[in-house]
Amino acid sequence: MVDGLKRHFLYPGDYFVTAKPMILSTLLGSCVAVCLFDPEARVMGMNHFLLPMRHHANREPLLATEAGRYGVWAMEILINGLIKQGAQREHLKAKAFGGANMLTTQGKGSNHFNIGAANVSFVLDFLKRDGIPLVAQDLGGLHGRQIHFHGGDYSVFVRRITRSGIETLVRDEERYLNRASGQRYQQADSSAEFF
Repeated sequence: MVDGLKRHFLYPGDYFVTAKPMILSTLLGSCVAVCLFDPEARVMGMNHFLLPMRHHANREPLLATEAGRYGVWAMEILINGLIKQGAQREHLKAKAFGGANMLTTQGKGSNHFNIGAANVSFVLDFLKRDGIPLVAQDLGGLHGRQIHFHGGDYSVFVRRITRSGIETLVRDEERYLNRASGQRYQQADSSAEFF
């Protein structure tokens, strides 16, 4: 509990919706988290997705538990969850975070696009197209972020994480991308110290 409020941590692919004041937290690299809230209905929620959409070449069936990993579904799941809790779509407001360029792989199998930039472009386009005002953002860049979405006043505390302190997050994202795309990415040798 922080400030007398329960806290819920989101992992990649997660979303959480509540009508109770809580603190929703996550760690972001190239992932994006969208904090949505309806200040009139007093409902809030957050998602955490790693890729804007599923790669067209991946023909394996999409499991319900995987849907939240892709922005296109993660946004719809979050919006529908808020509406089920009493929110009205026309009252929703958004705050978006993440989308850093964290994956710096090299070699023939390296990613040929910046996943963070693709996530940022996706979320900005989605919110604009759906008419949901983006009232705050901290997107892009080269650093990870730790965010805390406060249900009392819908403020978001953002702590930037230096590249040297985010090696574990980068490895997790690379592992997920390897599974999601079926490609192998070469990892550069790196050493990190944690204090």
